[in-house]
Amino acid sequence: MPISPKKVVVLDRDGVINVDSDAFIKSPDEWVALPGSLEAIARLNQAGYRVAIATNQSGIGRGLFDMNALNAMHLKMHRMAAAVGGRIDAVFFCPHTAEDHCECRKPKPGMLKMIAERFEADPEHTPTVGDSLRDLEAGAALGFAPHLVLTGKGRKTLEKGGLPEGTIVHDDLRAFALDFLSAEHD
Repeated sequence: MPISPKKVVVLDRDGVINVDSDAFIKSPDEWVALPGSLEAIARLNQAGYRVAIATNQSGIGRGLFDMNALNAMHLKMHRMAAAVGGRIDAVFFCPHTAEDHCECRKPKPGMLKMIAERFEADPEHTPTVGDSLRDLEAGAALGFAPHLVLTGKGRKTLEKGGLPEGTIVHDDLRAFALDFLSAEHD
């Protein structure tokens, strides 16, 4: 009998889970959860989904903050998610700038490929949720189902157009979780 693929949801961080800033989120004090986002993660977990984050963090490569600050932000995120019954199973991040031409920086699919391998996820049955075109392009390159949220840069992304085929649009992460889980039971 074949092993069924693991149920995983891949989320971008800034603009999806927490408030985004053009000046970068550089410290735990600047990391502020979007309303309902952590509860949405808990809802996904309760439905049997593992949650992985794929986030570009070029602020490290630019020298705006260091690994200690990033770790402190993620510790805050994990603790706040746990306080509402949620769990983030892994955080994958790219510390590079666009000039580094690495394979992990979205829109390249390196981080999503690593997540699919780590969690034995079938991209065809794995949604990726982001607020920017590069989030969606990274997932679509591997066959992940693209979902755009209108928080963060999402409204501007929608207005610009050019979204990957099949992109589904949601108001925020809470709406994604409700829509995705209700569609799963249809």
